[in-house]
Amino acid sequence: MSVTTLIIVHTVSLFRDGLRLALAAAPHFQVIGEASNGQQAIQLVDQVDPDMVLMDINLPGIHGLEVARVIKRSHPHIAIILFGPVNDGSAVVKAIRAGVSAFVPANVDLADLLETLQQVRRGEYPINDIVLSSPEVAATVLEAFRQMVGDEEAQAVFSPLSSRELEVLELVAAGRTNREIASQLDISNQTVKNHISSILRKMAVNDRTQAVVYAMRRGWIKVALPNEQ
Repeated sequence: MSVTTLIIVHTVSLFRDGLRLALAAAPHFQVIGEASNGQQAIQLVDQVDPDMVLMDINLPGIHGLEVARVIKRSHPHIAIILFGPVNDGSAVVKAIRAGVSAFVPANVDLADLLETLQQVRRGEYPINDIVLSSPEVAATVLEAFRQMVGDEEAQAVFSPLSSRELEVLELVAAGRTNREIASQLDISNQTVKNHISSILRKMAVNDRTQAVVYAMRRGWIKVALPNEQ
């Protein structure tokens, strides 16, 4: 299996040193650079073109979210993992819009961080786990994208999904588990899984939350927030 290269961006040198040493002992990952602020990070990415960027959200000068946006515009293939407040719905919304792959707390355990990096390495978006696991964050994220629907309705295209797939996706967006969806629609759990696989394939996305965001932005589904149910 090939080696995944990455750079570390953090203001605290001790943090960078510790993370670099920890990753040195991990298979499949290689730290090829470090930066202490956003401007350095942007320049370093241009120089070494890593596979991943591990970056603190609170950087001096250029904020980490803006750095993420700049990097994704010029290097869309680079995966960005942010250290930040995962309970801040507004920050999570901005991270999703910036194209961030993962959002982890600054005090994340090494084992959890390595698992997150492996998920990102496989092309997954662990930031979605945050959205789906916290009702408060999920509500903030869903409301933010619901408000974007009106701006794009004039450009909405026909949904490629069947009516049943749209039903399933709306329930996914409402935070229902596969088992709950199966019970509500009176279908089997395997049928739910089949529908979700079909949805992801038709929409060419990697996971459930990407599908929800994509569909909501195009007005294909409407989702009631918890206080509306």
